[in-house]
Amino acid sequence: GGRPHVIITNLEHDSVSLTVQKMEEQGKIVLVSVMLANNETGIIQPVGEIVMVVRRYEKECNKKRRIYVHTDAAQALGKIPVDATELGVDYLTIVGHKFYGPRVGALFVRGLEQRETPLYPMLYGGGQERGHRPGTENTGMIAGLGKAAELVADHVEEYQSHLSSVRDYLEEQLHAQFADQVHFNGRFDGSPRIPNTCNVSLLGPKLQGNRVVSALERCQASVGAACHSHAVSRPSPILLAVGVPEAVAVNALRLSVGRETVKEDIDTFLEDLKNTVAKLTSSSAQ
Repeated sequence: GGRPHVIITNLEHDSVSLTVQKMEEQGKIVLVSVMLANNETGIIQPVGEIVMVVRRYEKECNKKRRIYVHTDAAQALGKIPVDATELGVDYLTIVGHKFYGPRVGALFVRGLEQRETPLYPMLYGGGQERGHRPGTENTGMIAGLGKAAELVADHVEEYQSHLSSVRDYLEEQLHAQFADQVHFNGRFDGSPRIPNTCNVSLLGPKLQGNRVVSALERCQASVGAACHSHAVSRPSPILLAVGVPEAVAVNALRLSVGRETVKEDIDTFLEDLKNTVAKLTSSSAQ
């Protein structure tokens, strides 16, 4: 009998959290949305278990209205196996450029043809995409997304193994070269991560993440989500939400490895990083 509401975590991307904020103002549908892998820490959320809890709640409370579950799988696809049926979600967001496809997205909707799960158009004016999204289809982008997804389906275990090997080498070398000055922000016992992401802080009053990134001469890194690049001087709310102290979070670097990254690239980065840290912490640095 209460007002319908939406449940999300405090780790969601703004594309989800700001949308839900707007929905809250308008008093809309019942939904649970949990990202599959966090875009800053790489931590994988137990989405399948959450779906089972939601279904159990429906049964125990004799809910007449289904509670729909959505997962933002943008960061996970291409790095770990992702199976919408196995997860049990009703909606799953796909983003092509996250797995070497074109910059276009897609949405998995369970039982769409059978109207098992609702999907309402945001725009009207054409019958394309079964009437859900008007406008002439971008055939090239669609084909590119399909091919990229095919490659992932065929090779994801290979990609996962390579990314994990290179990322682990990066973290081993960071610890070996910076010792207690290193704080890994995304490593928690019992919390698996996608294999390409390393979120790390180098402790020190002159080593804020934006200063380090700006001073690197040969390599590139980020201090958080690329879409938040306008707010680089503020600590990541994601890191603060998982308990990273503000003084540590403001020094965070988000490092990612790719399919073609090799250990020699990591060595090049570490040399650049060591020189940058030495430059920023020298007595003459402002």
